[in-house]
Amino acid sequence: MVNGVPPAVGSSATAVSVRAGARDRGAGGSLSASGAVSAVSEAPGDYAPGLVARQQHFPDVMDFYAPGLKHWETSEWRPQNPRRFLPVSVTGPACALQCDHCQAKVLDGMVSVRAGQDLLDLARRLQASGAQGLLVSGGSGRTGEVPLLPHLWAVRRVREELGMRVVVHSGVVSPKLAAGLAECEVDGVMLDVIGADETIGQVYHLDLTVADFDRSLGLLAERGLRIIPHIVLGLHYGSFLGEHRALEMVASHRVSTLILVVLTPLVGTPMAHLPPPPVDDVVDFFATARLAVPSVPVNLGCARPMGSMKVDLDRAAVDHGLNGIAYPADGVIAYAQARGLETRLHEWCCSLTWAGDEGDYRSVTVAS
Repeated sequence: MVNGVPPAVGSSATAVSVRAGARDRGAGGSLSASGAVSAVSEAPGDYAPGLVARQQHFPDVMDFYAPGLKHWETSEWRPQNPRRFLPVSVTGPACALQCDHCQAKVLDGMVSVRAGQDLLDLARRLQASGAQGLLVSGGSGRTGEVPLLPHLWAVRRVREELGMRVVVHSGVVSPKLAAGLAECEVDGVMLDVIGADETIGQVYHLDLTVADFDRSLGLLAERGLRIIPHIVLGLHYGSFLGEHRALEMVASHRVSTLILVVLTPLVGTPMAHLPPPPVDDVVDFFATARLAVPSVPVNLGCARPMGSMKVDLDRAAVDHGLNGIAYPADGVIAYAQARGLETRLHEWCCSLTWAGDEGDYRSVTVAS
């Protein structure tokens, strides 16, 4: 184990589970796994292979997360301190890429590091208002890298002097950034992993290839960093293209946690008029991902469509053996309990899957 990171999944086992079928073809011509596992199990007694596989590597526990990224509550759970874990943008609302699925709109809800202010000063102010951890993010430059390097000195001091957790969203990683992140001993590094050159060019407007994202994972792994890759399902204008190639790349590196999110078309972006990807395709990918990385925590992250689709996806995440869900739909905590799982509630980012074992970020409990 390196810096809390589980060993990499064996390449032969990964090849079997990821290349078992053929649903999409991303860059490099890799084949995806087909939906051998059906969508949502109807009866609590019906267990999908993913749930069985998870039981071989993890206890019967389902973790739920509610970081302070937005106001959120359900009838099952109302967070006690919604400011416990906050997102910070080092570029304010600016992003050079203006990706078609986002156009910097996700930065609007972040706390900005303003001109004349440094990250350490901002962290002190946020800690005084109840924050215990930060996601340090921001808009990407034209190379796809978030400009974190000028702020890494502050990241180290925020961790050492204030005792706060810090995870970063890196974007594409250079050798210099990987070295800096290791030197400041950041708690974890999050990055989107894209498996199709077409998506990289058309959606992200980057003159890069799939190999650049694979190289980013490798650079972080070489430094022993906790890697938290994200795969956005349906990222290519609501269709699957390259997600399974991205999963192959993730499975070939030492990663701490895999986060799956689902395209959520945002108002004011070129994708606003598009439907989200089909539920069955997303659920099939849940099953494939669970079997591809059986010993790695796999969580359903913050971004996914609302309404009945969210309920379907959250229940499917339970059924197919995912380890955690951010902002669970109402009723899903009880659903997990009915499936025989102990439920734990955490008021921090779902990337911090190891933090509860170290005495920080205490879980809150709700009556069953």
